[in-house]
Amino acid sequence: MHPSATALPYVRSIAPYQPGKPISEVARELGMAERDIIKLASNENPLGCGEPAKAAMRRAIEEVHLYPDGASYDLRAALAAKWGVAMDAVTVGNGSNDLLDYLAMAYLAPGVSAVYSQHCFAVYPITVLARGAHGIKVPARDYGNDLDAMARAIRADTRMVFLANPNNPTGTFTPYPAVHDFMKRVPESVIVVLDEAYNDFLPHELRTDTVAWLKEFPNLVLTRTFCKIYGLAGLRVGYMLAHPEVCDMVNRVRAPFNVNAIAQAAAIAALGDEEFVRRTFENNRAGMAQLTAGFDALGLPYIPSSGNFVTVDVGDGPAVFNALLARGVIVRPIVGYELPRHVRVTIGLPEENARFLAALGEVLKARRSS
Repeated sequence: MHPSATALPYVRSIAPYQPGKPISEVARELGMAERDIIKLASNENPLGCGEPAKAAMRRAIEEVHLYPDGASYDLRAALAAKWGVAMDAVTVGNGSNDLLDYLAMAYLAPGVSAVYSQHCFAVYPITVLARGAHGIKVPARDYGNDLDAMARAIRADTRMVFLANPNNPTGTFTPYPAVHDFMKRVPESVIVVLDEAYNDFLPHELRTDTVAWLKEFPNLVLTRTFCKIYGLAGLRVGYMLAHPEVCDMVNRVRAPFNVNAIAQAAAIAALGDEEFVRRTFENNRAGMAQLTAGFDALGLPYIPSSGNFVTVDVGDGPAVFNALLARGVIVRPIVGYELPRHVRVTIGLPEENARFLAALGEVLKARRSS
């Protein structure tokens, strides 16, 4: 018997996560020069990262022969100071995905359940299944979270609810007053993971101090990341803010040295780089207007987004993805998210957005004439 046959059955049932294609892979497959390819597939920051973060990385390289601080003390102290919480209410991870896995490891097992929405981030069902727990997928409302239905879906054996706001890959946003009301309906024994990886892109009038909710709801966990607006995706740094006892449970299963020294140094520097955050936010707002105006001109319906991407209905997502790929433009097909007609497009630099829209127009014209 092959060893794969003896893997746990619930692990064998998992469909592996499919990331956006890297530029190097497309260059190899199509025989194109990397400089001729643009990637708008993985919600990365088109401005790169800020100069303070780069300088911190260069300094940290000098001590790369040493293990990092396993407690990430300085980074946790910086985050605690920024958000006005105690240090024992902060845990950091190798991206926020790392923390989602640790939360599942601490709270989920065979015989219990977790609730999440249709069209949710793929990691939620993966991490639930990997623990042998039962995933309860709640049908979406207008591509977003149906909080009433999610509250009704909670069972006696439910231990966790995953709620992304804004949601990836749809970009939908649930107003925070509704989220607060939802929290009041969830039993205190159920952990609510409020995934705010994209909340830095929200217009200021839509934002709410969810950190203040931690005092009201001991079962609330906020997960955030340095991968998006701070531009540190290649370093993988995320963090969670939660009740100290929840952080304690996560730290019991957290891998040693899970955040490397260069990532810790860069994240601390990035946290204070408000100018870079401002420029990224402004580029995102302008790019959002550029893309949606282009979709309107092409007659394509799209899902209004509060993230750094837009999901657009192109009729046949995989076919359009492949046709764009042949033109050196990488976007994200999202068939696995039950959206076969759509592709997700990351907001890039103005010239990248323009090239994508031009290529999309060519592809659609060719498809209509074929």
